[in-house]
Amino acid sequence: MKPTIALVGRPNVGKSTLFNRLTRSRDALVADQPGLTRDRHYGHGRVGSKPYLVIDTGGFEPVVDEGILFEMAKQTLQAVDEADAIVFLVDGRTGITPQDKIIANRLRRSNQPVYLVVNKAEGMRSAVATAEFHELALGEPLSISASHGDGVRELMEMVLEHFPDAEEEPKVNHPKFVIIGRPNVGKSTLVNAVLGEDRVIAFDQAGTTRDSIYIDFEREGRQYTIIDTAGVRRRGKVDEAIEKFSVIKTMQAIEDANVAVLVLDAQLDISEQDATIAGFALEAGRALVVAVNKWDNLDNHQKETIKHEIARKLGFLDFAKFHYISALERKGVADLFKSIDDAYRAAMTKLQTPKLTRILQLAVERQLPPRTGPIRPKLRYAHQGGMNPPIIVVHGNALSKIPDSYTRYLENMFRKAFQLQGTPLRVQYKSNTNPFEKEATGTKPSLLVHKGRK
Repeated sequence: MKPTIALVGRPNVGKSTLFNRLTRSRDALVADQPGLTRDRHYGHGRVGSKPYLVIDTGGFEPVVDEGILFEMAKQTLQAVDEADAIVFLVDGRTGITPQDKIIANRLRRSNQPVYLVVNKAEGMRSAVATAEFHELALGEPLSISASHGDGVRELMEMVLEHFPDAEEEPKVNHPKFVIIGRPNVGKSTLVNAVLGEDRVIAFDQAGTTRDSIYIDFEREGRQYTIIDTAGVRRRGKVDEAIEKFSVIKTMQAIEDANVAVLVLDAQLDISEQDATIAGFALEAGRALVVAVNKWDNLDNHQKETIKHEIARKLGFLDFAKFHYISALERKGVADLFKSIDDAYRAAMTKLQTPKLTRILQLAVERQLPPRTGPIRPKLRYAHQGGMNPPIIVVHGNALSKIPDSYTRYLENMFRKAFQLQGTPLRVQYKSNTNPFEKEATGTKPSLLVHKGRK
């Protein structure tokens, strides 16, 4: 399981800038204004062979006891409790502040290792930038520049030093599938329906499940693990008293599973949060099955309406199998389970290189990749680069010029040829070195190239 790193500090010390640097994204808003980040923000990062999850938090104001700053502080403390390691950011330009001292005292009481990081140290000698922060007594401070990237890799190598490398191909003895969705859509009821017993608490109140629950069981002579997760609330409601739910637990359960079962409530509108939860599974590359629950109490007009809403808002899940079920009445569960098996099989299938290359050649014959200027990409052969999800590596020349639309065309060709129902499919490109590439682009070739052609 990936280690979780929390970024903590007072407002405007550069936490979101560092988050974007670590995740190689622009997911977190960044501006020269304190308090811009309020909710916890989760992302994926990697240093060498070590992947990790990183949490961006709002500015930590530990002394307030009401208002938005108090809510932000609660979010930060929740992230501290979730994390395996804490990166405490301070501002090297401003220097040490009373807030920094209060935060340091609070972090010393946590059970996780704390790394003191002096940000905004570009153009400064490290010893000068970190000198006064030894007063915080959190070990040797490390100077970085999140905006320029100086020292960031060294920081993460230090943080991840004691965590194991990621396994290239984790051994899977039997299928694991995770039940995900918003609160109170019937996830625990579905778990009980699959198991055939009241194994987990199911109650008509949002937030009954507080953590991910792993249950091993046997069905028709085959071993499985089912994972029941807490409901993922809308942003800003994840810390209500009724539900101390942690998004990170669900994300970790998704990463640990082979198949994700997204549960929707047919009696509620399909929301942005449903799409967000599905996005968690897609980002992790997990096979997906969709269970539309509470279907039995709808009339025909309501059923057609919800199907239209699903097609409009969840169209990006066109590879997944949809089932309309009643977990409470245990209707449709057997067919749902068959799709879980099919999705697992598709995610873990081995794709033969000769057939992959034949399908690639057939796809190119039917539709050539578009030209970019004088260059047309040449796709030569393909092989499998990984499973769960299936990764297909295509070799050729000038492949960086291939547009996303053509990649989707190839994905559909491979999916149909291998009948990969229920799993996302990723196509990656690896361009071969072309000694005549300069000549093709109109650049004058070197004498060495001319000699080689004679």
